[in-house]
Amino acid sequence: MKRETIEAIVEDLKAGNTPVLSVEEFTCFSEEATAGDDHKGPETLAAIAETLTEADIPTFERALRAMDEGDLAWLGFKVVFDPAAAVGNVDNEVTKKYGDVGSADGQPLVFFCNDAKEIVASRECSPRDTFQMKDVTRGPSMHNDQFDGLTWASEPLFGKVRVWLLGCSDAAVEVAALADHVGFHVIAVDYDEAFLNEERFPTAERIMLHGGNFDELANMPGRPGDYVCVLTRGHMFDPEACIWACQNDAHYIGMMGCAGKNSTVHDLVIAGGVSEADWDRIKRPIGLKFGAKTPAELAIAIVAELVDVRYKQRYSEEAQARHEKSLGR
Repeated sequence: MKRETIEAIVEDLKAGNTPVLSVEEFTCFSEEATAGDDHKGPETLAAIAETLTEADIPTFERALRAMDEGDLAWLGFKVVFDPAAAVGNVDNEVTKKYGDVGSADGQPLVFFCNDAKEIVASRECSPRDTFQMKDVTRGPSMHNDQFDGLTWASEPLFGKVRVWLLGCSDAAVEVAALADHVGFHVIAVDYDEAFLNEERFPTAERIMLHGGNFDELANMPGRPGDYVCVLTRGHMFDPEACIWACQNDAHYIGMMGCAGKNSTVHDLVIAGGVSEADWDRIKRPIGLKFGAKTPAELAIAIVAELVDVRYKQRYSEEAQARHEKSLGR
């Protein structure tokens, strides 16, 4: 989400104009994201834009502040396709928790919600609406279609974490697909087009190295917030990959193999200028431990760990504490 997009919406609303909400920015309404959903699509986004008024300005201004502050926050969308059902739908025997009032009204709504569950909207919301509005903090709302007559969508106000897959092994193929599915920006790197190609990595950004090795990796810019998975085939270029990740101060570095694996890799990494402290922070072996063996199983272990690291990195201390308590850690 670009800051200029939100600024333009605010300016349009101040001028009394209908803002343009594009699916390029609000991808939760794209044809790809809404495939098979009869209640959401690009036309839904255009219809919601028509309902926005000056009263919605505080919602978008709060979104701007969240972007400036690096807050973990979303713009959410209440999509109503059957107003009578949305308003009249009350608790059943399973969901007796939100009272005898369904949706607050039969109208669509754009709202702001952040990790702290702060909600900003142009109208008062019923307890049931509030429950689902807070649910956008799960990403794409988990309970989108729990109640009749309406559904929900959300667009994050923060960027995706970049995950570098250094080496395009069969495990990396599985990691790329799963990591993309759970919202990471995946960058696959290798020197052999037989392993790094569109067929194997259709959704990943692909970087082809030259010279039959990973020497060119040293010239590529990384970011301190990046995650790095060292997955070179046969571990042949693990040292170069680990050195690059440490020198670029990657937030997370994981490498295949056991904790004590290959003293030669250790010696080469240290000889490359990496400190023992940085070597020790490389997760070895990469991924959560639950007996994974096959490439697909290893991908589940690795991406599960990436999700856990992302949660700890991004969420507030209060949210982290709740998370850790719920996991018994």
